Amino acid sequence: MPVADPVEKREVAIIGAGLAGCLAAALLGRRGYAVTLYERRDDPRATGAERGRSINLALSARGLGALAEVGLEQDVLDHGLPMHGRMVHALDAPPQLQPYSADRDRAIHSVSRGRLNAILLDTAEAVPGVRIVFGHQLESVDLDRATLTFRTDTGPVEATAGLVLGADGSYAASRRAVTFRPGFDFSQDYLSHGYKELTIPAVDGDFAIDPGALHIWPQGSSMMIALPNLDKSFTCTLFWTAAEFESLRTDAEIRAHFATYYPDVAGLIPDLVTDFRANPVGSLVTIRCSPWVHHGEGASLALLGDAAHAIVPFFGQGANCAFEDCIELDRLLATADGDLVGALDAYQDARKANCDAIADMALDNFVEMRDRVNSPAFRLRSKARHTLERAFPGRFPTRYELVSFSTVPYVEIEERMRRQNLTLAGAAAGIGAALIALRRTRVGS
Repeated sequence: MPVADPVEKREVAIIGAGLAGCLAAALLGRRGYAVTLYERRDDPRATGAERGRSINLALSARGLGALAEVGLEQDVLDHGLPMHGRMVHALDAPPQLQPYSADRDRAIHSVSRGRLNAILLDTAEAVPGVRIVFGHQLESVDLDRATLTFRTDTGPVEATAGLVLGADGSYAASRRAVTFRPGFDFSQDYLSHGYKELTIPAVDGDFAIDPGALHIWPQGSSMMIALPNLDKSFTCTLFWTAAEFESLRTDAEIRAHFATYYPDVAGLIPDLVTDFRANPVGSLVTIRCSPWVHHGEGASLALLGDAAHAIVPFFGQGANCAFEDCIELDRLLATADGDLVGALDAYQDARKANCDAIADMALDNFVEMRDRVNSPAFRLRSKARHTLERAFPGRFPTRYELVSFSTVPYVEIEERMRRQNLTLAGAAAGIGAALIALRRTRVGS
């Protein structure tokens, strides 16, 4: 039996009820699509987050702008805390705040991943035409027959959809469904570092350290960061090599290591040894693939978020970037005029290069956070750029400001920084030449 035209059916299956999947469901549901959101887990609003794997989100302009499209920006801000800069904890100096913006006013926002996921689930669920189904693990996708097969506790389940959106994370079953199609390219690059979470609880009902900053303890080859939570605790994340994790075998070794390398907070983590032993070590991976979009005789599939482009968390752009995917896809589908294939292909063209660009910047920012932020030269350059930006607003923003406080396409940022650097180098050369000429004139006279 021939499959009905997927554009006419307007039936969408979204795989993965995480951040990107929920936002996409809410956006497309508002457009009149019949959306079914499939999630392999039980409802996380009932079961809670998995221990030791939260990594707080740092929401910034791109993500907040996307959330505003479904009326959630203020709600999410009310559940987050602003961080106006990096608080760098050096072993040989007091903590030093490095503002993120020249005006010292703009901030990124620390938000619980679990809480944001719950807010987005509630929002998607409230949209007419959106249905959420838990406990469904994707097994296969047949784009010619427009069918999907799921594994459930009660046996296999088959569903149909004209459009399938894969938003099921870094190890996406939706991506595996097209991995062996001819022409599909895929790479995954793991950092030699993993991550483990710890908690700094509130002290006498208040924050133990400054809640207005993202705290960094750079150690050259590794680091720890801490982000504030509404309950006045901090979620700490260790980014260490496997050798460093494995070197701490006894309780005494764990305590001694933290007393040596994180002396100002070691005493603020009462469950240090318990959490260090109990919380898992997560992996950090960059995933690239192409194409993101696949078409069959009966249906099309498009990947978004981490399923298409997982990145490491060191620019805080994973969720922000995924939300931009959702907004772009929604915009193109809204103007498709019945051309689903064209809209999906345009979505890939619009987003692929941008996501590759932020993946590269995130890797570079890891080196900056663990190595460069302690450097006097780095601090001097940052202050100089902020001074220029205050003197000439909009002319000399830092790379961080362009990524976090603007919606300038990621792919344009490095070229803009290159032009700025050339301008600054030219100005410096001109000033140098003028000084030399002035000195020669004085000598000659």
